[in-house]
Amino acid sequence: MSLLHVAILLPFVAALLIPLFYRWTKKLHTGWLALPIPVALFIYFLTFIPKTAQTATTATLEWIPRYGINFTVVLDGLSLLFALLITGIGSLVVFYSIFYLGKNKERLNNFYAFLLIFMTAMLGVVLSDNLIVLYLFWELTSISSFLLIGYWYHRERSRYGARKSMMITVFGGLMMLGGFLMLHIMTDSFSIREILSSASSISENVFFIPAMILILLGAFTKSAQVPFHIWLPDAMEAPTPVSAYLHSATMVKAGLYIVARFTPLFAVSGVWFSVISIVGITTMLWGSINATKKTDLKAILAYSTISQLGMIMTLLGIGSASLHFDSMNDNIYVAAIVAAMFHLFNHATFKGSLFMVAGIVDHETGTRDIRRLGGLMRIMPITATIAFIGTFAMAGIPPFNGFLSKEMFFESLTEIIHLNLFNLESWGIILPVVAWIASVFTFVYSMMIFFRTFTGKTKPYLLPKKPHEAPLGLLVPPSILALFVVGVGLFPNLIAAPLLEPAVKAILPTLSHASSFHIHISFWHGFTPALLMTIGVIVFGILLYKTQRSWKPFISSKVPKALRIGKAYDNGMFYLEQGSYRLTMYVMTGWLRTYLNYMLFAFIVLVLGTLFITDSLNFDFANLTQITLVDGVLAAVIFVTLIGIVFSRSRITSIILLGAMGYTISIFFVIASAPDLALTQLVIETISVVLYLLVFYHLPQFSNIEEKPKLFSTKTLLSIGVGVTVTLIALSAYDTTFYDSISKYYIDNVYKEAAGKNIVNVILVDFRGFDTLFETAVLAIASIGIFGMIKLRLTKRRKKNENE
Repeated sequence: MSLLHVAILLPFVAALLIPLFYRWTKKLHTGWLALPIPVALFIYFLTFIPKTAQTATTATLEWIPRYGINFTVVLDGLSLLFALLITGIGSLVVFYSIFYLGKNKERLNNFYAFLLIFMTAMLGVVLSDNLIVLYLFWELTSISSFLLIGYWYHRERSRYGARKSMMITVFGGLMMLGGFLMLHIMTDSFSIREILSSASSISENVFFIPAMILILLGAFTKSAQVPFHIWLPDAMEAPTPVSAYLHSATMVKAGLYIVARFTPLFAVSGVWFSVISIVGITTMLWGSINATKKTDLKAILAYSTISQLGMIMTLLGIGSASLHFDSMNDNIYVAAIVAAMFHLFNHATFKGSLFMVAGIVDHETGTRDIRRLGGLMRIMPITATIAFIGTFAMAGIPPFNGFLSKEMFFESLTEIIHLNLFNLESWGIILPVVAWIASVFTFVYSMMIFFRTFTGKTKPYLLPKKPHEAPLGLLVPPSILALFVVGVGLFPNLIAAPLLEPAVKAILPTLSHASSFHIHISFWHGFTPALLMTIGVIVFGILLYKTQRSWKPFISSKVPKALRIGKAYDNGMFYLEQGSYRLTMYVMTGWLRTYLNYMLFAFIVLVLGTLFITDSLNFDFANLTQITLVDGVLAAVIFVTLIGIVFSRSRITSIILLGAMGYTISIFFVIASAPDLALTQLVIETISVVLYLLVFYHLPQFSNIEEKPKLFSTKTLLSIGVGVTVTLIALSAYDTTFYDSISKYYIDNVYKEAAGKNIVNVILVDFRGFDTLFETAVLAIASIGIFGMIKLRLTKRRKKNENE
C-alpha cells in the first residue's frame, strides 16, 4: 500500500477511532483531534506540486485483479487541484467548526466522524483510476453527505433535506454506474486512463452516446444542475461548517470533476458540447434569478452556488470545442478550460468565506434573515470586511480573483460566436446573452448579501441576540480565504503555472506535448468586449438592485406551483409512498400460504419462460435406465403417501406419512448407487420428523370448517403448474447442456487440491466453503432471533402472571 492509498484512507480510519477517543477526551473539543488529519494531508499534497508539473504519480493496490478491479490511484494536475481544495478547505472548516459547535451541546463524535468519512470519499473520487472504485467512493459521498445534512436529525427540515439529497444524488450515481459498465463493454477495461486512450476507436460504438448521457446524469445530479438542483437549497439545513465544505469546495464540485475528467473521451462528439453548455448556462441563469428572490443568507448562497456551478459547467462545455477547432497557435477554446479551473479555485475561496460569514452572522445575531439584519458593519467590522471581499469577488468586481475568471468567462463566450457549430443569427448569440443576464443577477444578489446585512440601520429589536463581533477562532478561517481572494486577484500567476497549467493539461492531454503552452493571466486586457460586458453588468446590476421592489414580485409569481420542480419532486415522492403503501397492504396479507402462492407463481413463470426462451425443452429417452419392479413399487409407495398427506385430517398422520415418503426416496438413492445422498436424505428426514413432533403441541388445530375442493382453484392450478415445471426441468436437464460439466474438475482436483476422498464433503467444505459458511450464519442468526422472541414471550407472560 502506497502513501497515496494511506492518504485516502487515513480520514476514514480516524473517523472510526474518534468515537473511541471521544469517551476519554470529553473535556477537549473533538475538533482538535480531527484537525491534524486534513492539515497533514494538505501539506502532503503540497509536496506533489513540483512533481505533478512534470508527470502523474500512480500507485496500484490489487483488489479483484481477475475482473480488472484494483485500487489504482493517479495523482495528476486535475486530481491534485481537487485534493488541495478538499484538504485545504477541509482544514479551515474543521478549525471553524471547533468554535462554531459547542462541545456541550452537540454530538461532536458523530459530526467529525461523518466529516472525515466524507473527506475520504472525496479524495477517493478524485484520485481513483478504476471506474468501480470511483463509483464506490462516489456513493460514499452521498451517504456521508446524507449523514452530515441530517446531522440535526431532530429537525424535520434537516431530515427532509438529507433524504432529498440522497434520493437525487444516488439516482444519478446509479445512472453513472450504468455508463461505466457501458464503457467497460466497449473497452474491456475499468481503467480511466486506458478508456481515455480509446476515444477514437469507440466513438462510433452504439453504446457511446448512451454511456455519455448516463455519466452526465451522475455529474449533473451531484453538481446541482437544472433540473436536479432542487436538493442543494434544502441541504442548507446542515450546520454552516457542512455547508461551507460540501457546497463550496467538495461535493458539488464532484460532478465538475467527472465532466472535466471525461472530456478527452466524450468531447469527440458534438453532443457533449451541446448538452453541457445548454444545461450549464440554463443552470447559471436559473440559480442567479432565484437567488435574488431569497431572504435567508444561506438560501441566497445556495442558489448562488447553483449559478456558479452552472457557469463552470458552461466553461467546460465551451472548452470541449478545443478538441475540434483549436490549433496549437491560438488555443481559443482551451482558454475556456483554463477559466473553468481558475473559477473553480476562486469559487471555493470566496464562497467558502461567505458561508462562514453567514454562519458568523447567525451565530452572533441569532438570525440569517436579511430583512431583520442591517447596520452590522459598525458592530462587526472584521466580518463585514470579509463579506465585502467575498461578495465583490462573486460579483466579478476588481481587484478580486472572481473578476479575472469572470472576464475569462466572457471572453470565451464572445469567441463561441465564431464556432462553426452555430449560426450567428440564432444559437451563436444565445449563450453570451444568457450568460450576461445571469451575471447581472449575480451582481444583484451579491450586493444584497453585503449591503442588506452590513449597511443601513441596525434593528436590534428584530434580533434574537445582541450582536457583537465574532471570536477570533471564527474569524481566522474566512480571513485566510479572503486573503486568497485578494492575493490571487492581484497576483493570479502565483497559481497559474503550479496548479492551473497541470490541471488543464490533465483535461486536454494533447497539450502535454506542446512545450509552447503556458498559462499567463493578465489583470488588464485593454478595452475588450469582455470588459464592456462587465461594465454593463455593473451598470444594470446597480439599477436592478436599486429597483428591487418593482421587479421582484413579477419574477416571484410567474411560475405556478404545479410547474415548480421542487413541487414535482414532493408530489412524486408522495404518490410513490402512497402507491407503495397500498401495494404492500394488498400483497402482505399476513398469511404464509399467500406468500407461498406468490413464490410458486414466480417460480413457474420464470422457469418455464427460461425453458422456452433458451429452447431447452429437449427430451431424449433413448439412454434412460430401465424401470424395474422395485422402482415401480417405490413410486407407488411415494404416490400413496402423497395422497394420504393431502387428504389426511390428522396432523400426526401427515407427519408420519411425510417421513415415510422421505425414507422411500432415500431407498431410490441407494438403488442408484448414491449412498452419500441416501445418508443425507435419511438424516434430514429424521431431523424433520423429530422437529415436527417437538413443536407438535404448539401447532394450531385444523379448522373444523370443511373447505370444499374446487377443480380450478388457485391451489390446484399452482400445484399442477409446479409439478409440470419440475417434471419438464428434470426431463430437459438430462439432454440439455449449455456449458461443460464442472464434475470433471471436481473429480480431478478433490484429492489434489483439498486432500479429501469424499467428493461431496470436499465440495461443501472447501470448494463451496463460503456458501456453506453463509448458510450456517443464516441459520445461526435465525436461531438467535427465534430464541430472543421466545425469551421475550416468556418474559411478558411472567410479568402478566405477576401483575395478576
